[in-house]
Amino acid sequence: SIFRYLLEQDFPGMRIGPEPTTDSFIAVMYGDSEGNVPGNALVVDPKKPFRKLSRFGNAFLNRFMCSQLPNQVLKSISIIDSPGILSGEKQRISRGYDFCQVLQWFAERVDRIILLFDAHKLDISDEFSEAIKSFRGQDDKIRVVLNKADQVDTQQLMRVYGALMWSLGKVINTPEVLRVYIGSFWAHPLRNTENRRLFEAEAQDLFKDIQSLPQKAAVRKLNDLIKRARLAKVHAYIISYLKKEMPSVFGKENKKKELISRLPEIYIQLQREYHISAGDFPEVKKMQELLETCDFTKFHSLKPKLIEAVDNMLANKIASLMSLISQEESNMPTEMVHGGAFDGTMAGPFGHGYGEGVKEGADEDEWVVAKDKPAYDEIFYTLSPINGKISGISAKKEMVTSKLPNSVLGKIWKLADCDGDGMLDDEEFALAKHLIKIKLDGYELPGTLPSHLVPPSHRKPLQTAE
Repeated sequence: SIFRYLLEQDFPGMRIGPEPTTDSFIAVMYGDSEGNVPGNALVVDPKKPFRKLSRFGNAFLNRFMCSQLPNQVLKSISIIDSPGILSGEKQRISRGYDFCQVLQWFAERVDRIILLFDAHKLDISDEFSEAIKSFRGQDDKIRVVLNKADQVDTQQLMRVYGALMWSLGKVINTPEVLRVYIGSFWAHPLRNTENRRLFEAEAQDLFKDIQSLPQKAAVRKLNDLIKRARLAKVHAYIISYLKKEMPSVFGKENKKKELISRLPEIYIQLQREYHISAGDFPEVKKMQELLETCDFTKFHSLKPKLIEAVDNMLANKIASLMSLISQEESNMPTEMVHGGAFDGTMAGPFGHGYGEGVKEGADEDEWVVAKDKPAYDEIFYTLSPINGKISGISAKKEMVTSKLPNSVLGKIWKLADCDGDGMLDDEEFALAKHLIKIKLDGYELPGTLPSHLVPPSHRKPLQTAE
């Protein structure tokens, strides 16, 4: 339902239902005409980035397809729709392929991983838990969406959010709290409207996150290159050590078993010897499983020249690449995701924040501060104005009662003192109080004063041509 919401149209092969309806991995990509490409044809297409998926075999490829459609959103991003998560051991086995391995393959290559939960069906099954664990090492890419949050009231939503964070904390072992977007990501009327403002703000944050992906794609690819280079270097140290420890003639099999069991100690030894961080080493258990099927005598010895080349690349070449990327980005127009739901909240009276905070009164003829000015005037005249103006000291005494920090009050003063004379007249004081109210309501202050907030007596008369 969230993809339907973002694209504002169905894609071929899509089916929405309360049960796990999708039994396939569907790559939703841009195409000049609507259509499906089956998995076996997809992995031999040199124009698509899926060739390496052929190693998962027919059981997977029969459950993999590409949906192409001419949608503007897909010009900037492609979406991988994963199958519905199952519960229980029997269903997991019946997939016929290593589901978590496939997820891991995609996780290493995508820019964003979105975990979807329904507010009224909060459950992390065994398979979902295993799936999340397969994203280990990709924590910076993960975002969580708590969807259909309008189906519960505020009190229930608070409990659901707490339960979700507790459940995720048990599965994802990171000290940081994951970013959870709460909302109702489909085009149906809200059942509970009391949290409408929260849902709008959360949807806007999610849109901004997705829209920033094309712009940061090059930096992320470079980041992945650095990560893989470090892993390759560590892998070379491990493999060469195992090769060096193997006997030349007898007892090879016993020595192999001993080395595999001693792998944690070998890791520590290599860390000390080559000054490598423990975080750069592959997972011990997984490495032990992979080494069981390998012939250690066929491993290569360490090649210091290649290690030196990698170190040189990480120390020198990456820095110049980064400067090239930033230079290229500054010369190119900002890439953003457009179309679908992304265009629905960009302009007009239903844009995010329209009519709120600083933007309140932007399309009104009357000065928006005027409605509260009588109350502000009462305070103004208690501050002993001289010639219709109060000094900065008098204004400060009143402004600090808001308990806002001096850095914020200083910005408000700068915006409110329209003529820059270091004093405030009744309109400027009313404006300062209005800006304080905006800040106390949780909105941000503008960098410069918008034209609709400029006090009427400080507005420049319009020049008319004769």
